Amino acid sequence: MGQRTVKRQLALLGGGLLAIGALAGAAWGYARDWHPAAEQFPIQGISVSSVQGSIHWPTLKAEGADIAYLRATDGATRDTSFADHWQASAEAGLRRGAWHGYSLCRDAAEQATAFIATVPREAEALPPAISLQFYENCTMRPSREHVQKEVETLVDMIEAHSGKPAILRVEEDFEDEYAIGEAVQRTRWRTRNFLAPDQADSPWVMWRASDFRRIDGVEGPVEWNVVRE
Repeated sequence: MGQRTVKRQLALLGGGLLAIGALAGAAWGYARDWHPAAEQFPIQGISVSSVQGSIHWPTLKAEGADIAYLRATDGATRDTSFADHWQASAEAGLRRGAWHGYSLCRDAAEQATAFIATVPREAEALPPAISLQFYENCTMRPSREHVQKEVETLVDMIEAHSGKPAILRVEEDFEDEYAIGEAVQRTRWRTRNFLAPDQADSPWVMWRASDFRRIDGVEGPVEWNVVRE
């Protein structure tokens, strides 16, 4: 193979790689900015915690956020940003609700007590939400019967405080292990990037459509959610 032929092939390869890189960059840019159409889902917004750091809520509102779910507690620990987020999001005109991250390593009553002590009871607040998933910092795996009873206790206490039925956000592997749907029948907050979950197979009232959207007013990626009316 001649030197000229080799150079031509290398040039073609380089051009192909540049084209692939450009396409990948464009795809990433589209995915980063994507959200479901407002015509289909008029009510949209974010779920955040202290991980997102400082948030400029008026900008977020201007960018199309109607609602915000704010982490109040993680296990029995209060989220350090909750109080600020709760006040600032309301001042910016967003409807907001509180969510709790359930821990298999802490007693349900203790977790519910922390949530109740953290979240004000307000008539205009969105229903409380509970996230059920496996965390790396908790390796305990209690029996299915035990976890179902614990979740029932958690839900009952949180609902008694808020005066509203809770929304459950149960990740698939957690549901497979503990069959929460058999014990606690509540409306669901489903998670699936880009493709809406099938209503026939998994009815839902909220859908986390993206967990890496970038939006003005927040540093880093956010979870973007829509409400099914």
